[in-house]
This record gives sequence, structure tokens and C-alpha cells, in this order.
Amino acid sequence: MNFIDFIPTFNTEDIIENSEYRFSIFTPVYNRADTIHRVFDSLNSQTFTDFELILINDGSTDNSHQTILELLKTAKFKVNYINNAKNQHKMACYFQAIDLAQGEFLIILDSDDECVENALEVFSNSYDSIPENKKKMISGITAMCKDESGQVIGEKFPEYPYYSSTFRQNLYHPVVMERWGFTKTEILKRIKINPDMFAKGLIPEGLIWEFISSLGYETLYINEVLRIYYLDTHNRLSNRDHEKNSFGMAVYSLSVINWFSKDYFLKKPTYFLKRTYTLLRAAHYLNFKKQDYLRELPNITLRFLFNIGWHFKHLLR
Repeated sequence: MNFIDFIPTFNTEDIIENSEYRFSIFTPVYNRADTIHRVFDSLNSQTFTDFELILINDGSTDNSHQTILELLKTAKFKVNYINNAKNQHKMACYFQAIDLAQGEFLIILDSDDECVENALEVFSNSYDSIPENKKKMISGITAMCKDESGQVIGEKFPEYPYYSSTFRQNLYHPVVMERWGFTKTEILKRIKINPDMFAKGLIPEGLIWEFISSLGYETLYINEVLRIYYLDTHNRLSNRDHEKNSFGMAVYSLSVINWFSKDYFLKKPTYFLKRTYTLLRAAHYLNFKKQDYLRELPNITLRFLFNIGWHFKHLLR
């Protein structure tokens, strides 16, 4: 098998899109009958109302479907509700939502979180403030979050306006923290991903954000606190399980190394060493040969280290 077949590609052909809304909000649901009301409460309270909600119940086994049907009666906004019979995982649902989206911008709002009442208004005004000569290569806007007790998560961005990318943020500011933002739908609709990957466990969302970074797009980062992130929710979609998510992490690590090691390895070698470590840890759980990985590693130093580490990968739990 060639891992390269699972690295996203980008369609450069013109896409004619007539947006019906400013925002499409995507909410994936899996066994969230007790928290999904937060999404509806938040969106019903928005000061900016030019949006749709794409709600995908991803094969829940609790009573999420029945709860959603009741909440739909309270919605003051357009809802496109999809009830998947079989669980596909979040990334598959995300691309399902991208195909359906009629908004200029697409936002992920998880089914156990909420946003402040002026979140969409701030996002819209912030995008309008970007100089026209920069907008073409701006993929979206990212804001800050707070937890359910009101504590702001993470440090403020260093300046305003602050333009960067997911990759540069991870490279130079490798601090785990919650952020929240939107992406241009037109960019997302151009991304092509091998659908066979969706059946291989959880795929990190970072694969998409890093890919957009590799295309040269930047994000406007703002110091507005717009999302409320609940830390006490069990079995969050963002939880990690090394064995179950090993294929997604292998593709993610190989993709990042392929996209960025040529230009950044000498600047930040430790970043790529960590990605190689993650690749080796994932390889322990996958039934692929060493050569399957080595032929996709473009950096000779990382190939050498991976070759040595292969014999010890069972220790990387």
C-alpha cells in the first residue's frame, strides 16, 4: 500500500459557488443527547443570523436522534439534519457537511460545546476588516476559547492583526490549547481526500488545517473569546487512542513531513523528530512493512532515524 495515496490533494480548477448564507455551522453528534441542547441554545441567541446549521447524527446509540427531533422544533434558523445509520467518524461527517454547505464560511461547533451570543457577528466583522489585497490568501479566522467556569484557555496572540498559519503556530508555539474558528467553504470544497481512509479510525482534523497551510494560506488570529469549551465531558471526539487512531496519525505525520520538512527541517528539527516518533508509535499497531513508510519519507535524516527506531517501536506506547 502507498501512504501517498491517502495524502490530501487540491483541485485548482475554478469552482462556481453561490453562497446562500454567510456561515454554515457543522455539528457532528455521537451519543450527545445530554449536551446537544447547548448548540441550539447558542445559535438561537446569536446576534448575527445569516447562517445555517448542518447537523449530522453519526450513528448514535443513545437517544440523540429523538432529542434532536425535539430541539429542531425550537430552532430559529435553517437546519439541515442528517441521521447517519452507521457511525463514520468525525472526518467523514465533516466532508459530508462540506458537500452540503451553502455558507461562505464553514465552522465546526462540537455537540458538547457552545459559543457566545455575538460569536458570528465578531467573526463576520473581523473578516470584513481584512484588507482586500490580503483576503484571497486568507483561509479563515481563529479566535480564543474559555472553559465552562469562564477561565480563558491559553495565552493571547501577540498582536492584532496577527496573521499566521496552523503549521507555523504548531512549529513555533507548540502549546496545546483550544482555539475556534472558520474556514472558507470554497477552499474546503477543493480538497480531495481518499474516502477509504474514513473506515480506518479517527483522522486528525489537523490533517486538513496543515494541508491548507501547505498551500500558502494564512489565518487571521483574534483575541476575542468566542467559544465555551467544556472540560468535563467524557468521551469527547478529541480524545486520543493510539491503537484505534494509528492509521490517521501515520497519514498525518507522513503528510506534515512531506509538506514541510524540506523548508523547515533545519530550522526546527525537533518538530520533525517528534512527528517521526509519532509515526513509529503508530507503525507498531499497523500491519505495514518498513519500506511502506521509508519510501514516503523525503528527508534522509528522518529515514535513517526511522530505520533505527523500527526495531524499538514496540516500546513506544
